Amino acid sequence: MPDSLIVPLFVTTDLPPRADLAEFGELLARTARVLGAGDGHEATLTGKVFWLDRPVLPEQRPAAEGELRFAGMLGHLTVSGAGHTVRDVVSGVRLAIGAAVTEHYGDVGVVPAVFAIRDRDVRERTPDAAFSVEVREAAAELVSAAPPAGR
Repeated sequence: MPDSLIVPLFVTTDLPPRADLAEFGELLARTARVLGAGDGHEATLTGKVFWLDRPVLPEQRPAAEGELRFAGMLGHLTVSGAGHTVRDVVSGVRLAIGAAVTEHYGDVGVVPAVFAIRDRDVRERTPDAAFSVEVREAAAELVSAAPPAGR
């Protein structure tokens, strides 16, 4: 796709114990869609979400009911239009995701971490059990421009 920027991303955050992983993925995808609404460009986030729970010994199961769960997302943010820098795009999506997660789940004590990573890391580090992020109402050319997440 001409005049677009594709940024491989890793997003992590703590979520409440009963949070739904698919809902988290949809929240991330919706948040990316509104990134450029004010300046006329479009953005879409495709990828996969998964739990990054701490390792526990069998005698420690089940995890405490009130314990936060660590969620992750590996994927690609595609932004239309010329003149974008990775730094600016990641900064914008970091602020937007932080605000959206806090609004949706409340203050869980940490701000989501959003990092630009290597495309290879998205392919190699996406767990087999990860759930695909649903992309709704996104421009077809943005969705097709991003490489598929995972293997």
